[in-house]
Amino acid sequence: MQRILIVRLSSIGDIVLTTPVIRCVKQQLTDVELHFLVKKQFLTVVEHNPYIDKIHVFDGDLSKTIRELKAENFDFIVDLHKNIRSTRIKCALKRPSASFPKLNYEKWLLVNFKINRLPDVHIVERYFEAVRPLQVKNDGLGLDYFIAPGDEIGASHLPKGFFDDYAVLVVGGAHRTKQIPIEKAVEICRSLDRPVVICGGAADRENGALIAQTDESRIFNACGTFNIGQSASLIRQAQQVITADTGMMHIAAAFQKNIVSLWGNTVPQFGMTPYMPQHPERSKILEVKGLLCRPCSKIGYEKCPKKHFLCMMDIDWER
Repeated sequence: MQRILIVRLSSIGDIVLTTPVIRCVKQQLTDVELHFLVKKQFLTVVEHNPYIDKIHVFDGDLSKTIRELKAENFDFIVDLHKNIRSTRIKCALKRPSASFPKLNYEKWLLVNFKINRLPDVHIVERYFEAVRPLQVKNDGLGLDYFIAPGDEIGASHLPKGFFDDYAVLVVGGAHRTKQIPIEKAVEICRSLDRPVVICGGAADRENGALIAQTDESRIFNACGTFNIGQSASLIRQAQQVITADTGMMHIAAAFQKNIVSLWGNTVPQFGMTPYMPQHPERSKILEVKGLLCRPCSKIGYEKCPKKHFLCMMDIDWER
């Protein structure tokens, strides 16, 4: 039996974007045992993926993790993280491996000099470069997300009148400059002709409450109330998902939802737009093109470096 390890330590969206590789490796190779290495806080994202035979959890102790991985005697390592830590793991295991073109230099050029030399290739397609030595190809079926049975959300979890027809508005995000501003979120909710469920983490609870209090009969604040799997269940059953460049955007893409994505300091050219090769028409991207300070980062900041946040504030919200 061939034993293969896929490494992607974080974060939610990046891990979800690896799922086509996971599926294709498992389905296209015969007699393969597939392992996955992930950080402890993101275990739930892959915990119920049926294509993974064994999950290894990194809890901060790299030496312990390396010892555990060495015992597995892998035949091949697929590095979909490609950072110092994953390189140390590969060097320690001394097994055949491959990675993908991360394009850090090209991203640096775009962020710092606004010179775009990035190929028009989605990161999912670039991930498949790492499994080319295994003769694994993209099946074109998009992303996966598997929800634990106990995390399925039913009508009793939402206010009366919400469950049959609602939109999800994702207000959370790892960095403030990628998040939808509160005042703009309120405008979005007012413009929609259906109830709105606000999704985000515990840190977004206060902002969600500020948005919901503008119309509590039509807006439900779910921030901090549900875990990742439960939030994914809410998204799977929604009629529409409005989100910034977040992990939940990729979960929505896994469910082939109608997505409106709003792009602030990051740009679609980085290759991480909603990946729905079977239904690209379901993804609508809104951004402020031609803004000289954009992108200001490939990840994000806690506040706008220019103090005006025009990349979000000037989006055509009426559209």
